[in-house]
Amino acid sequence: METLTAAELLAALGHESRLSIYRLLVEAGPQGVHAGAIGASLGLPAPTLSFHLAHLSRVGLARKRQDGRFVIYAADFPVMNSLLTFLTANCCGGNPCMPGAAAAQLDDLAGCEPVRARKHP
Repeated sequence: METLTAAELLAALGHESRLSIYRLLVEAGPQGVHAGAIGASLGLPAPTLSFHLAHLSRVGLARKRQDGRFVIYAADFPVMNSLLTFLTANCCGGNPCMPGAAAAQLDDLAGCEPVRARKHP
């Protein structure tokens, strides 16, 4: 991942509402959640929610699909994992060092590449 791409992704997450939306999408997992449920859960009016979801989709952090009359949004986990890899690429001298609990949680997400933690002495 290039630095400019990472900066765009981080800038998108740098807004309180977008970060809350994204965390909800990550929690929902690969199946996603429909826009109305996101708005209801976070107390965001439809136009505001639409603006923020469009921004997350535009930068690649979220995907959307039509399901009948609902629009379902889901986090794009490969993009999220690429960003995490970029952020931690030189951590601990270039060795993977994500804490075991966080790695186990990421392993449980369907569609995500497994992350293996390195044991620290």
